[in-house]
Amino acid sequence: MAVNEAERRAMTRALELATLGPRGVNPQVGAVILSPGGEIIAEGWHRGAGTPHAEVDALSKLAPGAARGATAVVTLEPCNHTGRTGPCAVALIEAGVSRVVYALDDPGEVSGGGGDRLRSAGVSVESGEQADAAHEIIDGWLTAQRLGRPHVTVKWAQSLDGRAAASDGTSQWITGPEARADVHRRRAEADAIAVGTGTLLSDDPSLTARDGDALFDRQPIPVVIGSRATPDDAAIRRHPRAPLFYDTHDLRTVLADLHSRGVHTVFVEGGPTLASAFIAAGLVDRVLSYIAPVLLGGDRLALTDIGVATIDAARRLTVEAWVPLGADLLAIAHPTLAAEDPESITAPPVLTTEEGAA
Repeated sequence: MAVNEAERRAMTRALELATLGPRGVNPQVGAVILSPGGEIIAEGWHRGAGTPHAEVDALSKLAPGAARGATAVVTLEPCNHTGRTGPCAVALIEAGVSRVVYALDDPGEVSGGGGDRLRSAGVSVESGEQADAAHEIIDGWLTAQRLGRPHVTVKWAQSLDGRAAASDGTSQWITGPEARADVHRRRAEADAIAVGTGTLLSDDPSLTARDGDALFDRQPIPVVIGSRATPDDAAIRRHPRAPLFYDTHDLRTVLADLHSRGVHTVFVEGGPTLASAFIAAGLVDRVLSYIAPVLLGGDRLALTDIGVATIDAARRLTVEAWVPLGADLLAIAHPTLAAEDPESITAPPVLTTEEGAA
């Protein structure tokens, strides 16, 4: 049975509801309950660990028996396990829901399988509706579930000829105000923002997410990677969140520790050495390249060694979108080969103490 127009509209609404939930250990999920006639009779979303899941939250707003014959539209497959709360698949079955439409399959070995459980109880189930939009909301959580590490976005700004700075090292500002505002919005969406010690020492970034002159309510945790000491008066020490310092060049160890702290998304802000190390290690899930219509020349490249010695070893990307931002252009891309594919992973370049992890 194909998804109908009322169910499509309900999924759009469920996706809006999902974004109301907090980012964290659990995914952001929204749910809408439709009457047999296609009218919305209840809505819900997940408000955080230990609270009712979106489906149960929506059902709780209905009188007993009111969901019989209804359709539940959910952004993630109803769970099939008992944790702090019971299985949502069972809650829907017991409520008498006759149909479930969801966007994404639950990748968890324990929590997945809710769709099959619903089908075995005679419930009509459709999956995949607006899956791309749902994936965009919880891509960090999905990566953490699939790979056991945070979702990593590497960002850089460059001139049209691929330079990150002029020959004297100055780089503010290559891009215009629209591009910089976009960067800050994306910072605010991340759980953590990472910088190398070389960039920290040369630029003294605050790593805050700003909305004009004000700070966004949500701020990423600042992360510093590299072996050189951070000065006591560094701007990062005045960040609203306590910084994390990693005196290591082992990026997998850093990501493992961040994952253990509940970090699902990392925004790698700079500089070229750190960005290149993440790419060379096969630890990048998304690339954001802000391209300005200026020419700088020189040797201050946006990327350094990424382990490519021949054209056959090129790290190919699939462009998701080209986004005009004022005079600049943003390329949003992801590796054509999945990050977990061993053929796409090579050893990262050694970061010397002189270079730092910048």
